[in-house]
Amino acid sequence: MTAKEFLSQAERLDRRLEIEIKRAQSFRRDAYSLGSPSIGERVQTSRNTDAPFERSVNEAIDMEIKIKDRIALLLKLKVQIQTAIDALDDSDERMVLYYRYVESRTWEEIGEYLNVNRTTVYRWHNRALEKIVIPENPVIL
Repeated sequence: MTAKEFLSQAERLDRRLEIEIKRAQSFRRDAYSLGSPSIGERVQTSRNTDAPFERSVNEAIDMEIKIKDRIALLLKLKVQIQTAIDALDDSDERMVLYYRYVESRTWEEIGEYLNVNRTTVYRWHNRALEKIVIPENPVIL
């Protein structure tokens, strides 16, 4: 695993979490909006008699458990990333990596924050990637 791959994992996991949170919200919405089962005579005995919202409630619960696990993984990963970044000697290089991989800033935003042009940001970024030390047991997605 390269330094860039290690550092980029947090943003990918963040994006996955956003999608899963939206899906969980959708399941919760469905659970509240679906009607209850109709009461009456049924001839078919093989038909599912669960309330229509039950599947959505179960899906929402499963998604929320998955989200909780991913958040714990993301926090562990961010601690590893921050520790690796903090170990760099050069403060400019640390700032570039922090803004890029922890805060997910664009190259232009990083240049504005640091008052330098994009070429300088790239140079600091590349130097930092050469120096970054990946933990012995990195979180791997």
